[in-house]
Order: sequence, then C-alpha cells, then structure tokens
Amino acid sequence: MTSTKKDPVLVVLQLAGGNDAMNTVVPHGNPRYYDHRKNVVVPQDQVLDLNGEVGFNPNMGPMKKLYDEGNLAVIQGVGYPTGSRSHFRSMDIWHTCEPTKVGDEGWLGRVIRDLDPQGENVLTGVNFGRGLPRALVTPGVPVASVGNLETYGVLTGIDDVDQRLKALDVFSKVYSPMIGTGPVMDYLAQTGLDALKGADILSAAPDMYSSSVEYGSDTVSQYMRNIVQTHLAGFGTRVLYTTAPFNSFDTHAGQMAAHTRLWSETSRAIGDFYDDLQEHNAGENVMLLVFTEFGRRVKDNGSGTDHGAGGHCFVIGDQVKGGLYGEYPSLEENKLDEGDLQFSTDFRSVYSTILEKWMGVDAKPIVNGEFEQLAFV
Repeated sequence: MTSTKKDPVLVVLQLAGGNDAMNTVVPHGNPRYYDHRKNVVVPQDQVLDLNGEVGFNPNMGPMKKLYDEGNLAVIQGVGYPTGSRSHFRSMDIWHTCEPTKVGDEGWLGRVIRDLDPQGENVLTGVNFGRGLPRALVTPGVPVASVGNLETYGVLTGIDDVDQRLKALDVFSKVYSPMIGTGPVMDYLAQTGLDALKGADILSAAPDMYSSSVEYGSDTVSQYMRNIVQTHLAGFGTRVLYTTAPFNSFDTHAGQMAAHTRLWSETSRAIGDFYDDLQEHNAGENVMLLVFTEFGRRVKDNGSGTDHGAGGHCFVIGDQVKGGLYGEYPSLEENKLDEGDLQFSTDFRSVYSTILEKWMGVDAKPIVNGEFEQLAFV
C-alpha cells in the first residue's frame, strides 16, 4: 500500500470498441510491423519514440509528456487466455474477472463493497456515462450513474416514486435477456433507488469548482472534467469510471482518420485531467487506469483493422512508476495466435497490482485468484 495521507482513489477510462494496440504503442523498430501493415500503418518518422523500439502514436503528445515525466506506465500485451473477439464477451470478462463463465458481480462493485461494506456513502462509486458498466454492478452496492452533473442520473426526471419504480421495471426488462431476470431485478431492488440518493449531492459539484484548464468539447474530455469536479468536491468518492462513446474505437474502416481524432481527443483529455488535478494539488491520491477490451488483428483489412487480441493499457498518476512493463507480443508469423498478437500480461495482474499496492484491498476474492503483480506502483 503506497503511503498517502488521503484515501487512494481509482479512476477508470474504458476505450470501448477494441483499440488498435499496434498503432497506439507502435513497434516502429521492428520491420515486421511494416511487413504486416500495408495501409493502416504509422510512418516510422512520425512515431513518438520511447526506447528506440516502440513509441506512441503521433497524436498522443500529452501522454508522451506524462511518460517523459515518469508518471505514465505502459503495460504491454495485456489480455487473457483463450481470448474472445466478441465485444460483449470480452468486456464482460474484463468487468467480472470470469474468463470461463458469465459473472454476476463486477470487480469494481466488489471493491466498493470492501471499501464501504455498509453502503454508508452512496457516492463511494460514481460512473459518468449512459447506463452502468458491468464492472460496477454488484447486488447491494449502490453506484451513481451520471449523464452529466447538470442533468444527473437515471430516470431522475420522474418525481413520483411509484412512476419511477414502474420505469425502473421497464428498464430492467431491457437488460434481462442478457444477464437474466433475477440478477437484474435483484440489483435494481437493492440498489437502484439507493443510487438515486446521490443526485442532490452530486449536482453541487460544478458550483464548487473553478479551473484554468480548458478541456475539449468531446465526450471523454467532459467526463474527465466531471470526474475532477467530483473528486475536488470531497464527497468521499473512491472509484470513478467513464467510457469512451459506444464502440468508438471499433475501427473496421477509415481507421487512420478515426484513430487520429480519437487519440488526439483522448490524449488531450488525459493530459487536461492530470493538469487539472495538479493545479488543485489534488493528484497525489489519484490513479488512472486506461484499458480496452481487446487489440486488433496484426494485418490490416485495407482501410481498418478487425477484432484481435494482445492490447495495451496505461496507468497514470503521481505515485505511478512510469515506464514500459510486460513484453511486447511477438510479430513473428509462427508466434501469432491465429493472426492475433498473443497476450503476455494477464489483465488480472494489472488489477491485482492496483488493488493491493494502491487501493489497499485483498485482490484475490476480487479477481478470482492470485496473479503476479507488477512494479508500476
């Protein structure tokens, strides 16, 4: 557990859709990269070099700055055994730590339960975005899910309690086919209305905030700003989550233009988030995890890339020991997994490291096992 006077806080940014690992952390020193990628490729002279072998996409300048300052760790080749190319299944595995069955508890929901077992603070966990990620769904654990801080929450425009309950019942039926009627109804019955209690509290955060940092107008930037606002408001929130717009990183076609925009916006949002915390002397107890559900295929499809494996994730913060961790997956033909990068770091190792070395909780019951921890904390 790192020594910090304030309670450690974890922020999670999910890059929905499966980010292209090879064009994000580019293996520009490996000629096989240019053999495999004929069209969807980053020219070697544009790569933001890290160590002579790999470097960042040229649109990741703010993240390169954090790396150079020693506050950004790159965990390479992250994945899990017998990878799935399904968005829903792969994300479900990341969210529940259950690679072999459908899980009914989110890993971060379990964390929130550990941190606040009596559910005394309805704002221990907060999500910014539409719906509620499976990572945060655990029966009996209320999590506030916020569209934005001015128009808070799920169905809060319905003042009448009976009408809201009926609306929540309809809402539950939408999700029942995916994860079963029982878990959905149990979750809503125990936690749905509890989560709504945070509305009045959260809505005060923007009025308590001022900053010289000018965030971008894109969704990720605005949600990262909301996260800083919530953190600075001192509500005792320990887990904050947001997601890049639905499947935005799913770049089957037109990837070069899309990836340029995505990483320009995302890297700026992360840089602004970090700078905002620094401006308020509020970053010492904050760690940011950036992940995606899988990488893309090694060979491009002409204008984009299809679902693959072996992605990367990033961990950012004042207490992070920056650098490269894990092994970049081999690009040799005979070491590919049916045309995919083989994963070299189990994602549960990343989780375990954050949980035990940063959040101070026992990782084993949360990630469903014991996994090697890394040295970025």
